[in-house]
Amino acid sequence: MTTLELSNVVKDYPVRGRTLRALDGVNLRVLRGDFLCVVGASGSGKSTLLSLVAGLDLPTAGTITLDGEPVTGPGPDRGLVFQSGSLYPWRTVERNVAFGLELLPIDRSERDRRVDWYLAETGLDGFRRSLPRQLSGGQQQRVAIARALACEPEVLLLDEPFGSLDVQTKEDMQVLIRQVWKDTGTTVLMVTHDVEEAVFLGTRVVVLACDPGRVAAEIPVDLPDERDLALKRTPEFHSLRASIEDLVREQHRRTGMWER
Repeated sequence: MTTLELSNVVKDYPVRGRTLRALDGVNLRVLRGDFLCVVGASGSGKSTLLSLVAGLDLPTAGTITLDGEPVTGPGPDRGLVFQSGSLYPWRTVERNVAFGLELLPIDRSERDRRVDWYLAETGLDGFRRSLPRQLSGGQQQRVAIARALACEPEVLLLDEPFGSLDVQTKEDMQVLIRQVWKDTGTTVLMVTHDVEEAVFLGTRVVVLACDPGRVAAEIPVDLPDERDLALKRTPEFHSLRASIEDLVREQHRRTGMWER
């Protein structure tokens, strides 16, 4: 069953008296249980696409539906994690995770159950009473992921969530989010500039063309379902990564720009 569908999506912005088209006729289908990664050069509209799916903005034309219902604004059926965790600094870890649940019509016992489960799932149970400033960058992103998932959304939206982390922490977080995805069965739509990350995490990778953004290619990731970091050293991984990087570079050559 289709969870999320974009049909002929167009997004225009007024810029200095003219119209800038960020997305042009994007068609995309995200199936239930997918881990779909979107990559592309600068000007491909990756962040614009995610903003539209999150309901933070509306398309100029076309439709976005989730389980057949039009997306017209933010909602608990979509959880969003940004590059910076955007945590509430005055709330402890467990109260940050509980924040979205406090807005849902669920009782206290169910709220506590979810907080406990997602803290354990993301390895944060021992930090539940810590404040964000007492955590590392990777731990803060774990809190943001736990907070987004605690509401049990239909789709988890990830906007380059590991882009500001060091290489070791980033790879640890990649392994974590892949395991959380398998454990929860949550559908994931992620935008990233890192092709290696997209290939390691994704079930499919979509490459966006540039100026305006549109789907240039959709590549299935035919790699083992059980993945660890050793997979990145295999010939199959290197071959797939190289082919997708070539596609992205082609967009770079056409626009004279690379990912900011």
